[in-house]
Amino acid sequence: MVVVLDTNALMMPVECNVRLFEELERLLSAADPVVPESVLTELEKLADGNGEEGTAASVGRDLAERCSVVEADPDYADDAVLAVARRDSIDYAVTNDAPLRERLLDAGVPVISLRGQHKLAITQP
Repeated sequence: MVVVLDTNALMMPVECNVRLFEELERLLSAADPVVPESVLTELEKLADGNGEEGTAASVGRDLAERCSVVEADPDYADDAVLAVARRDSIDYAVTNDAPLRERLLDAGVPVISLRGQHKLAITQP
C-alpha cells in the first residue's frame, strides 16, 4: 500500500505522541510511504524554529528519510499532497489537517488520521 504523508503527519510523533510507522503497519500491514519535495521543504523551514513545533519538524525531517521522495508541481505542501494523491498510485493519504482531509476525501482519496489519543484510523471517501 502506497501512502502519501503530509507535513503534520510526520510531526505527529512529537505533537500527538503517535508512533506513526507502527500505526501504519497496524492498519495496513505493509506501507510504502512517500512524501512530496515541498513537504520536506516545509519541514526544513519549521525545524529552524524553536519550541515543540521546531522539535516536531526536526523529528519529522528525520522520519522522512524512511520515505521515498516524489516530485509535485505545487510548491505549497498541502496542494502537493493532493496532486500526488490524485496522479500517482496512492492508496491512502496521511494527514491530521482537517481542510486537507476534506479536500482529499472530496477527491476520492481515503485518509488516515488521528482517532482518539494515540491511534490512527482510516476514513473512506
